[in-house]
Amino acid sequence: MPAISDVARLAGVSKATASRALSGRGHVAEQTRLRVVHAASEIGYIASPDAASLVTGRTKNIGVVIPFVNRWFFGAVLDGIERTLLAAGYDLTLYNLPISGPDRSRVFDFFLARKRVDAVIVIGVDLSDGEIGGLERREKPVVCIGGSGEVTARLSIDDHDVGVLAASHLLHLGHTRIAHLAGLGAMSAPRSVPGLRAAGFLEATDAAGLPLRSEEDPAGGPGAIVVEAAMSMPGGFEAGLQLLGHPAHRPTAVFAASDEMAFGVIRAAERLGLSVPRDLSVIGVDGHEHAELFDLTTIAQSPSDQGRLAVEVALRMLGGEAQADPLPDSGAPMPTRLIVRGSTSRPVAG
Repeated sequence: MPAISDVARLAGVSKATASRALSGRGHVAEQTRLRVVHAASEIGYIASPDAASLVTGRTKNIGVVIPFVNRWFFGAVLDGIERTLLAAGYDLTLYNLPISGPDRSRVFDFFLARKRVDAVIVIGVDLSDGEIGGLERREKPVVCIGGSGEVTARLSIDDHDVGVLAASHLLHLGHTRIAHLAGLGAMSAPRSVPGLRAAGFLEATDAAGLPLRSEEDPAGGPGAIVVEAAMSMPGGFEAGLQLLGHPAHRPTAVFAASDEMAFGVIRAAERLGLSVPRDLSVIGVDGHEHAELFDLTTIAQSPSDQGRLAVEVALRMLGGEAQADPLPDSGAPMPTRLIVRGSTSRPVAG
């Protein structure tokens, strides 16, 4: 098996220069670098990641912490991360994080401590102060996508404004009985993604003069309703059956906290013999790849781009460029756009 000394001898340089040329660490003249790369290719030399990490202190590996692997948003973010890491020559170690309990603690206290990673990307997780402190003690760059917690770099859309925009769209159509299918824990965790979307929804409906009502309220008059459910298609379906099953006080419009929840609500409406949008308008969030198939009005974001940018930020932090180029830290939000389709319309009179 060829060694770095063989590459150096063929290229006519020292082993240190050959190593710098192939690792990209340290200054090497471009002509010399090309000569070393050609020599390595000619004899089939492949640099050992383990050996390189001993020299550079880098593992070329990024840890990614994610709460769900079977939901579209998280899968799309992960796709953007993986593609960008592969292009940069980095590996990925994935940690599927439980919501709570000892298994969650082990991810932060054991696995991230035991496994060698250069940086950590956390997707859609509400981090506690203790978890953030543990990550900071390891002196690894941390980039969060969504979620909550005081970290240096966070990429997120403005979830509060998303709630305002979704409610405003339905209000402008003339709906006065509007329900919000919020993610689990939305009302008890106001800084979480579901909490921020619910808060925006309630701010807009309150400004429009709609009182907050219980879903069991028999009055059936104007008002806003918040129902928590899992942010998935089954979660939306089950909550939709519950919400729409009482003709006397069912809403005329639903804002679902994710497109997958919205798909479930549409299926629940169909099960109950309701027509979308004649009997029920539905709007979601995400810009899911199947939103057009369901003719769903949605507030679209780009999770794949968020994953790509998170990697770029992490690599920039590893390169020591954090001071030269400010990092996103809940300043400018990631872009969103309202896409109006056939699932929302004016309510039918009467």
